[in-house]
Amino acid sequence: MTASVFFGCTFIAFGPAIALFLFTIARDPLRVIFLIAGAFFWLCSLLLSSLVWFITVQISNKESSSQQKGLLIFGVVLSVMLQETFRFGYYKLLKKANEGLLMLSAEETMPISIRQLAYVSGLGFGFMSGAFSMINILADSVGPGTIGIHGDSQHFFLSSAFMTMAIVLLHMFWGVVFFDSCEKQHWWSLAVVVISHLLVSCLTFQNPQYVGSLVPTYIIVFLVGLWAFFCAGGSLRNLKLCLTCKDKDFLLANHRPR
Repeated sequence: MTASVFFGCTFIAFGPAIALFLFTIARDPLRVIFLIAGAFFWLCSLLLSSLVWFITVQISNKESSSQQKGLLIFGVVLSVMLQETFRFGYYKLLKKANEGLLMLSAEETMPISIRQLAYVSGLGFGFMSGAFSMINILADSVGPGTIGIHGDSQHFFLSSAFMTMAIVLLHMFWGVVFFDSCEKQHWWSLAVVVISHLLVSCLTFQNPQYVGSLVPTYIIVFLVGLWAFFCAGGSLRNLKLCLTCKDKDFLLANHRPR
């Protein structure tokens, strides 16, 4: 039973992201490099937020439950803001890198488009975020022990897997919308990305009432995914062509740099 829980939750949490990586990124070394760099930037944001969290906990009153709850909320907000700050820093770095690659390239077009960079970097953020969210839970899922034996929810592992999958996909969608907003200087769109990220993070405070966190989160996944689809150049027409397998050059998979 523990093995089935482990592999089931692993495939739920990371299955879509791994499939996207294999079909759209793994064959291109340049995309792989940018994905790893995106994961590194997320790690840097985690390191900085962890450092601030450690210092604030040490100087706080550990016997005050209200203060500790306030620190938890502060930690979530700080972590989200740092992640989005590092996403913006990565966008600036990629713009400079793309200009350098254009100078070195024999072609007149960029070797990788900004839309592809947004998608790849977002998936890198999502992979690393999901790994840190799920790795300890997966380690516990192999036992020993029985989930829910003391009256807790028996859906802890499954709910955590679905939440991780949502976060991974959201990071990919947020990356596409974020980069598109920076390119077009739509600063209100950046604010919506940050607010939606804060909202999803704060929804986890509803746990262990998993319905209260998962349902709104997946509504946000659908809405932000739809937004990212149109930001990436999608339309109802090419969506129809893709679903009917008539479009071999659909969106980002084989998108030509512009």
